[in-house]
Amino acid sequence: MRRGDARLRPGKEDCPAGDARSIVPVQPMQSFRFPLVAGCVLALATGAFSQAPKPNIIYLLADDLGYGDLGSYGQKLIRTPRLDRMAQEGMRFTQHYAGAPSCQPSRTVLMTGLHGGHTPIRANSKLPLRAADRTFPSALKEAGYATGAVGKWGLGDLDSTGSPSAKGIDEFFGYIDQTHAHTHYPDYLWKNGRRVEIPENKDGRRAVYSQDLFMRETFDFVRRHKDEPFFFFGAFTLPHAEVAVPDDSLAEYRGKWPEPKPFPGAKTYSAQKEPRAARAAMITRLDRDIGRLLDLLDELKLSANTLVIFASDNGPITAGGQDPEFFDSNGPLRDLKFTLYEGGIRVPFIARWPGHIARGSESLLVSDFADMFPTFATLAGANIPAGLDGVSLVPTLTGQPTKQVLRDHFYWEAAPQQAVRRGNWKAFRAAPGRPVELYNLATDIGETQNLASAEPAVAAVLEKLLTTARTDAPEFPLNRKAKGD
Repeated sequence: MRRGDARLRPGKEDCPAGDARSIVPVQPMQSFRFPLVAGCVLALATGAFSQAPKPNIIYLLADDLGYGDLGSYGQKLIRTPRLDRMAQEGMRFTQHYAGAPSCQPSRTVLMTGLHGGHTPIRANSKLPLRAADRTFPSALKEAGYATGAVGKWGLGDLDSTGSPSAKGIDEFFGYIDQTHAHTHYPDYLWKNGRRVEIPENKDGRRAVYSQDLFMRETFDFVRRHKDEPFFFFGAFTLPHAEVAVPDDSLAEYRGKWPEPKPFPGAKTYSAQKEPRAARAAMITRLDRDIGRLLDLLDELKLSANTLVIFASDNGPITAGGQDPEFFDSNGPLRDLKFTLYEGGIRVPFIARWPGHIARGSESLLVSDFADMFPTFATLAGANIPAGLDGVSLVPTLTGQPTKQVLRDHFYWEAAPQQAVRRGNWKAFRAAPGRPVELYNLATDIGETQNLASAEPAVAAVLEKLLTTARTDAPEFPLNRKAKGD
């Protein structure tokens, strides 16, 4: 995979004199850019926004999709026409981060609005969210929203304090346990606390694809709640291993590239003779399904009052026979899932809200999963708890970047690794006691040049943040080795 590739680096463009909204400096390497026409005419006053009806909110999360896996982020081999169109119809963030480089802690940051040094769960585990852990679906529910979710939950079993219903989700369909989600052909799933058998997949048969069931439930939820404000969380399991997809999708990519390493199967992952073709087909099928959802919103005349966001829970992985290097899945970024280099945590982020978000706009604002809680709560008029690490992105989304509150720093933890970003500078430490690595992401997005020796003062400041930005979590000490998923 390429290191230091400049194809997605920030650029500049001119705007007619007298209008500075096309390029508004907000922080080093955190500017905001609109296309000429849209950027110079879009405005959304706070007063007008506050008087508008509460918008529907749909948050769609891919599983292990890399920063470079979409055409709008540089992908050349895999077709993603609907997500690329979504970016053309809305805003594409180029410096958005997941909460962690793996499943459960990343979702914990998303739900709680706390970064990885403050969240209760900091590695993949069987621990649930606690009763005291406040989540944004609960806040939205209290503000009058119907709330639903499909896909992978992974934040607590049904009888625990971290179950979907305990954390504000009225309707849930999918996998409760993240290990169960390693198969796309399960013989059962869970719906609102009830086990739903899938007899077509019993005894090793593989007839019903879970993603298809998720979309059926998604469409049903949107149709049933179209006349009231709703929040929907599409926690899809594509393209997470296992690498498997129905033949109607696989046909597009079958034989397109050599398959030098058929996957023989291992642990919970099934064998796959055509892993490259299958992975590409999984991503294109997910893209197709999201397009179908956007079409449904148009059909129901809900698009103008529905914010749709698409992201990924962390970077790409090699598990199950996946080949992220072949697809350049992390683009110009270094490394993969489970690491705190950019390739493990920087992810695609596309937001669409016709009439509110400028078409074809791009934001260089640094943001992460912790920002979703205050963003959604602001839109819903819900209570925002004190002490969140995230900030509302509503000003940036709606064309008021000068009103955007900026975070002092961003912190990630994946024991024994730590990372912190302030402005353009990012520090990474592989383990306690190891030397700090320092990178300037403005000039070195691929993290190829360690500047710790050349910039000792900067390194010292960020090294101190590695201590002060976090609190201890007895269940997740820094010398703990992370578990895979």
